[in-house]
Amino acid sequence: MPSTSVCWGIEIGASAIKALKLEATGDGGVKALEYALIQHPKPLSTPGVDANDVLRVSLGAFASRYDLSKASVAVSVPGHAGFARFAKLPPVEPKKVPDIVKFEAMQQIPFPLEQVEWDYQTFVSPDSPEVEVGIFAITKERVTERLAMLAHFGINPDHVVLSPIAAYNALAYDLAFDSKTPGTIIVDVGTTSTDLVVATPGRVWVRTFPIGGHQFTEAMVQQFQLSYPKAEKLKREAEDSKHARQVFQAMRPVFTDMAADIQRSIGYYQSLNKDAVLTRLIGIGSTFHLPGLRKYLKQQLSLDVYRIEQFKRLNLDGAREGDDKSKVFQDASLNLCTAYGLALQGLGLNAVGGNLMPVSMLRKSMWKEKVPWFGMAAGVAAAAAAAMFIGPVKDYFDVSGKAPDAVIRTATDRAAKLKNEANEAGVTNAGEPQLDAANSVALIDKRGTMARIALDVQEMLAAADSAKADWAKTMGVPEAAERPALTLEALTTTYQAPVVADTTDPYAASAVGDDDASSRLKIAPYPRVKCEMTLSSFQPETRRFVMEIVQRWMSQHSKREGVAYTIRFDEPAFRVHEVKVAAAETATRPSDEAAGPGGKGVRTGPRDIRAEERPLARGRLVGGGPETPAMLAAQSQSAASEELEKVAPLIEDASGRPQKTATVTVTWWATFVPAQPAGEGGGL
Repeated sequence: MPSTSVCWGIEIGASAIKALKLEATGDGGVKALEYALIQHPKPLSTPGVDANDVLRVSLGAFASRYDLSKASVAVSVPGHAGFARFAKLPPVEPKKVPDIVKFEAMQQIPFPLEQVEWDYQTFVSPDSPEVEVGIFAITKERVTERLAMLAHFGINPDHVVLSPIAAYNALAYDLAFDSKTPGTIIVDVGTTSTDLVVATPGRVWVRTFPIGGHQFTEAMVQQFQLSYPKAEKLKREAEDSKHARQVFQAMRPVFTDMAADIQRSIGYYQSLNKDAVLTRLIGIGSTFHLPGLRKYLKQQLSLDVYRIEQFKRLNLDGAREGDDKSKVFQDASLNLCTAYGLALQGLGLNAVGGNLMPVSMLRKSMWKEKVPWFGMAAGVAAAAAAAMFIGPVKDYFDVSGKAPDAVIRTATDRAAKLKNEANEAGVTNAGEPQLDAANSVALIDKRGTMARIALDVQEMLAAADSAKADWAKTMGVPEAAERPALTLEALTTTYQAPVVADTTDPYAASAVGDDDASSRLKIAPYPRVKCEMTLSSFQPETRRFVMEIVQRWMSQHSKREGVAYTIRFDEPAFRVHEVKVAAAETATRPSDEAAGPGGKGVRTGPRDIRAEERPLARGRLVGGGPETPAMLAAQSQSAASEELEKVAPLIEDASGRPQKTATVTVTWWATFVPAQPAGEGGGL
């Protein structure tokens, strides 16, 4: 049975397995019994490498060298493989907090709750009455796959924790964080991503962005034309190499990107917490050995930048201060922070919780531990029962040999008949749930969306009308002042639900949408409304006009204060279909006047227009709204032609030739993206 006072913390990284075995000393302290740093044969980020094959080799080596049977085990999952979301709770009674947190989890996690393992931690700042909650989650598919691989090597964890939470727990314990600790930024630079943790008194905030050691290696591959393994080796030895300066210059663009992401994260956090004062940055991970990284970050961020050189509250058992064994352990400290935090959580000394271990597996493990005790209890019970067994058995046979009374038989038969009738009537089954009330409440959510989309369309058309005069001058043609620049023919909206991620890489975060555009725009994990607007126009150079006015408007108004959704569109956001008028007959309109300054002219162009040659307005705003006049006019061919003439009458250009009518289809998505720092979440 695993000991509750000894725990292995195991971080399975993309470059190595890092593990630390801690034992609680009983006075709130711990000591390190063993540690392991097992480098993978190749980093998992190496092009063409099968990550699962490499992990099996490293896990086999680790399991064969170390005995895990007498200790509990805590393992980590990378920050980019899970979700960490934070929200402020409304003031409620403590007993109602779990229900409020569950509601927040449904809003914050881009997957149905039945498809994820999740946990939460509440935070209370000492100088604020507000309660904040951190919600941590991972998909069941991802965690089950990882646990199955570990079980193959006899590793059965009791805790599954996000890496940034484990890193925070390690430093919070080792540096004794309290209410007087200055605002601290913890930056853990991994192989493929970086975890950033902002720690202030009573509050923690986490963000992960996709810059890590792999990007530094790729920079040297491109700069020095090296193979990936040689570039990786040069990067690891850069601090002691005579070419450190050249290596730094090659990696400088990645330094810049990393500093920009850190600065953006800090700015976003401070925009949410106006009173936050951040004074220092602590770096962990082997990437912080790179020459010049700390100095560069200090210059760019205007913060004190440190890296972990050794643990302050942890020593290796059996090692003496200053001896070789102690020095080797100190050198490994920069890489063991996450494993340190994992082992602390297994011992119950963590500052922040969040166990993502599947509940079914936890129950199975607890039952397995109790089986020996049940066996002992069963043996005692059997011995006690044996002494009282003979008498009851004798009484049983005496009673069973006698026929029951007629009254008893009648009553039991009647009961059986009534039971059968109740089963056939279905009254013994649970009734169907009535969801009318819940559905009615759900209608309130995002109820202003359709009105807001309609207002967006009005603003696009108004922008086009405002620009048509300048556009006519630019194109050198007369302006048709009485005619709108763009005429709305149809507006169709379609709600698209979030799509669950589907990937073969257990650490990749990707989603495939219901169409190619959703995948390219990376909006498939979010609820969205697909909007398709059909416009007609007589503007010259219609493609350029729509791009300059409509598409630019959508770019400038993609995210606005007070608007629940973000506008996303593919490039380009529209397609143009030119429709020429058939040259069959000539017609003169009495209402038209001779050509003059007003831009009108006698109608002498071709007039053979058939309803099937021009697409009439045939859509309407989803969610309710009157049908357009064009839909009613389409009841007959003559009425359709007359209505089309009203919506888009032909005019002549300077040469006297009829202009072309252009039909434009503009497509965009009103996407509901949870609040997060700019640049996070695949460009959203």
